[in-house]
Amino acid sequence: MKPSSMLQFAIKPVALLALTLSITIFTIFFSTPSQSAIASSSMASRSFILWLHGLGDSGPANEPIKSVFTSRQLANTRWSFPSAPFQPVTCNNGAKMPSWFDIPEIPITANSPVDESSLLKAVQSVHSMIDKELAAGTDPKNVFLCGFSQGGALTLASTLLYPKTLGGGAVFSGWVPFNSTSSIIEQITAEAKRTPILWSHGTADGTVLFEAGQAGPPFLQQLGMNCEFKAYPGLGHAINNQELNHVESWINSRLQSSS
Repeated sequence: MKPSSMLQFAIKPVALLALTLSITIFTIFFSTPSQSAIASSSMASRSFILWLHGLGDSGPANEPIKSVFTSRQLANTRWSFPSAPFQPVTCNNGAKMPSWFDIPEIPITANSPVDESSLLKAVQSVHSMIDKELAAGTDPKNVFLCGFSQGGALTLASTLLYPKTLGGGAVFSGWVPFNSTSSIIEQITAEAKRTPILWSHGTADGTVLFEAGQAGPPFLQQLGMNCEFKAYPGLGHAINNQELNHVESWINSRLQSSS
């Protein structure tokens, strides 16, 4: 499909020490906000969207995503695109690369091993970002976490372990980054369980297998949580315009009024 009609966040394999890794690349066309959108900005609720990138990627490389979100409801939204630290990654033979937490193996299946200790350190970092935003006056129910691949797994964990109900967590091509019998589950509060989750996954994903995504909703339902799962036929390890348009509508429907 032509770039002018589709924003594609595709994952290119990168040969590194005989292993295949993934980084996000994209082509995007910026649009100028309409005068009506600018005029309505003072009426929109203050909101915050935290976007977490995938393994080997960076925050700045994902910033053009926000130009796709043009609805007036998001006129007062503050976006944040943090970058993961450089650290050794097991699936990369221990070589350093941008990574939120350690990943033992790729491709990731529904039964892949996890590293909960490094995951929890990353969760603490995300929670600090949320705390800072709430201290600035944003309603927690207007805080939305979104993440792709490893960032999607971190989005899920950070949402589940945050002690307050947030606006929502959007997982793109992610997975459940801890075991179903993990003691981490005991830390999930009743307030956190009220945070809605949107899960989007391509059926042709060869990096985080579709089965890994499918394992998410049953896990969340066992916790008594609301999860909307959307499968995208033929989509690989990538994000397309259809997913982004849907998450924008999903966020808009959950924003709390400033009145």
